[in-house]
Order: sequence, then structure tokens, then C-alpha cells
Amino acid sequence: MPIRWRLTFLNALIMGSVLLVICFSLFFLLRGALLSGVKDAAESRAVEIARDVEKEPGEEMLDEEEAEELALQEIFALVRDADGRVLDQTTELESDEGENDPVWREALDSGQPTGGATELIERSVSDYVYAVPINPSQGPARVVEAGKSYESAEEAIETLTSTLVGGALAAFVLSACAAYLLARAALSPVEAVVDSAHKITEGDLSRRLPVAHKGDEIGRLATTINDLLARLETAFARREEALARQRRFAADASHELRTPLTSISGYAQLLEEWDRMDPRLVHESVTAIRRESGYMRELVQTLLTLARGDELALLDSELSDLGAVAAEAVDSARAVAKDKVEIRYTPPESPVVVLADQGRVRQAVAILLDNAVKYTPKGGRVTVAVRESTEWARIEVSDTGIGIPEDQLPLVFERFHRADEARASGSAGLGLAIARQIAEAHGGKIEVESAPGKGSTFTLLLPCEQNRE
Repeated sequence: MPIRWRLTFLNALIMGSVLLVICFSLFFLLRGALLSGVKDAAESRAVEIARDVEKEPGEEMLDEEEAEELALQEIFALVRDADGRVLDQTTELESDEGENDPVWREALDSGQPTGGATELIERSVSDYVYAVPINPSQGPARVVEAGKSYESAEEAIETLTSTLVGGALAAFVLSACAAYLLARAALSPVEAVVDSAHKITEGDLSRRLPVAHKGDEIGRLATTINDLLARLETAFARREEALARQRRFAADASHELRTPLTSISGYAQLLEEWDRMDPRLVHESVTAIRRESGYMRELVQTLLTLARGDELALLDSELSDLGAVAAEAVDSARAVAKDKVEIRYTPPESPVVVLADQGRVRQAVAILLDNAVKYTPKGGRVTVAVRESTEWARIEVSDTGIGIPEDQLPLVFERFHRADEARASGSAGLGLAIARQIAEAHGGKIEVESAPGKGSTFTLLLPCEQNRE
């Protein structure tokens, strides 16, 4: 059953129970008041008439004026003697001998006023009669009776019952309708949320659930789901980005391997005819095959390095002097660069100690130096500096090379990315990706600043040893 109907039935049940209790309480309260009014009227008139009769026993017991007043109040009165004969009365009784009226005999026998229900006048309902005995010192014993019919009270009770039942039913129906409308209004945001949720698919997570009132429970639920959708959208975007990078990686790796394989295959075909080839051409073919196979070996080794990094290979970390690591990388780079560029090294004023895999850090610095030397024209300058700040130990590699366009800066660390294809011969574009991977494995990062024609600065940042404690 829908929540809307359940809430409606629950509210209707509660309201019905409340109305039932109220109606029963009012019914019994007003019924008691009406019946009590009949008794009080009869008793008070009986006491008054008995007092008058007792004071003036020799005169007319009930005068005309008093009889008319009693008739207006729908009260009848009579006076009986000790045998039950009616001495005076305001209305005709069914029996003058008191056969149907045991009240007067009880009052006369007990000597105390007595009241009760009986039928003295032919009606569809009984009467309430109150008898007061009179025993004066002179004269015979007598009994004064005053009575009032329950008919008017019963009619009032019937009217009250009809009114209460009709009012209760109307109130119940109105409360049920109001409960339904209230539940509908309260749950209308849920319907909107459900409709919006049906429209959300895996391919389109940009939709959000409507939030009608942020402060209520449904609003907080919709806000929480929207936050969840935002996180899912981000996660799916990252997944798609990762899949795209994998596809691009596979395509680029295939392309990079295809080129040397094609060269090796072509030169191998030439060598099949070595007996008719010029010895110089044979030598060039062998040299080309060795060069391309070496490039392929280096490319495969690089790919394996990236694969091991993707699997979060364990680092052989130890306390290392970052200045000494940078100095070793500079010495190796000078030997390779020879006289092409000048490589300067600025050591730190005091030892900069980090907890790191010394070999991996040297590899990352070597990649940055190789990249700087490669893209710096002959006669240029490469500068290496080691510094320490509050949070980071820094190795800065600056060059006076050709620089990197601003739109290419976010891409330089992507695998197989090369900012200028014309200058990328012999390079697979994986070095900076490996360097960034090494930095991130140590909890660090690599930053780059560059301007075309002015050079670039790559900064390797590693957490200082004191920040690890």
C-alpha cells in the first residue's frame, strides 16, 4: 500500500478514535444533564406544593394559577390520602387508586421523600415521580406527588444523538480528506524525486534530484542523494578518463613499437641478400638494426617501469641526502651532454635529508636533466639547485631551452605526449610520466613553469623527513 494511503488511514483512525471519545463523552454528559433536569424540576415542585399543603390543610390544595404554571413546565401534581385516593390533581391519571404508582406508598411507609420512574399518564415513555409525605399533627396523612415526563428529554437526546452522529461522520470525512491532501502535499516532493531518479542513467549522471525544502527530511535525503550522484559522476568520469588513457596508451605503445619493428624488418630483408650487397650497406643495416632494437629494449623497459609503478611497487626507502643524489645525477648528465650545454649545480647550504628510494629519486632527476638537455639548444645552460622549505625538499632543474606552450603544460606528464613531434625522434614521451610516478610514489609531486623561448623549470618536491613524524 502506498505511504500516502497508509498515512491517510492512520490519521483517519486517530481522528475517528478522538471523535468517538468526544461524541460518547458529550452524549453521556448531556443525557445525564437532561435527565437530571427532569428529576430536579419534579422534586423542587413536589417540595413546594407539599410545603403549601402542609401550611393550609383546610383550603384548596392546588389553585388554578399554580396548575397553569405547572402545565407550562410540563409538570403534573396530585395529592393522595393514606389509601391512595387522589384528593387533588392537575391532570387525569390512568388510575386514581395508585395501582400503577408504587412511589407514593414507599414514601408514606418510610416517611421520607421518594422518587422513581412510573407511568401515571398514558404516554409512550415513562414519567419521573417524586412523592413527599405530609403528616401534620391535625388531619389525615397525605402524600404530595409531582412528576414530569421523560418525553421531552428523550426527544432532546434523540436530536443530540443525530447531531453528534452526523457531525462526527462529517468531521471524520473532512479529517480523512484533509489527511489525504496533507499526505499528498507532504509526499509530492518524493514523487518528484522518484520521477527524476527514473531519468538518471549511467550514461547521464549530470541530472540532480529536485530539493523543494532543504530543511525537512525529504530535502535532506534529496541533498544527500545529489551529493552521492556528484561523487558517482566524478568517479565515472575518472573511470572513463582512465579507460581513455589506457586505450591511448595501448595505441601509442603499438605505434611506438611498430616503427622500430618496421625498420628492423626492412633492414633484415636487405641482409637476406648480403652476398650481393655493398659491405658499407651491410654495415649500415646492422648498425640500424642494433639501434632500433636498442630503442625497442629501452621502450619495453620503460613500459615495464610504468607497469610496476601502476601496481604500486614497494620502494626501498632509506634516509638519503638529496644534495648527494642530485650531484650524482648532474655528473652523469655532464658526461652525456659533453660540450652541448653547460650544466651548473648549486648545492644546499646544509644537508637536505629525505626518506626515499635513492635509486628511484636519482632516476627521476636524471629524467628531468635529460629532458632539459634535449630541449636546450647548443650553448645553452641547465641549472640544478637543491633547497628545503618548511614542508618540501626541492630539486629544481631549470634550462634556457625552447620552453613549452602554455596549453601544453597540463599534458607534459601524460604518457607518450610530446609537445613538438619534430623534436621527438628517439623519444617515446614516457620519461616525464615516469618521473611524476616516482614523485607520487614518495608522496611528492612535480611542478613545471615554462615560457616559450625563455626555458622551463621542473621542480621535484619530496616530503621533508620531519613532516613524516
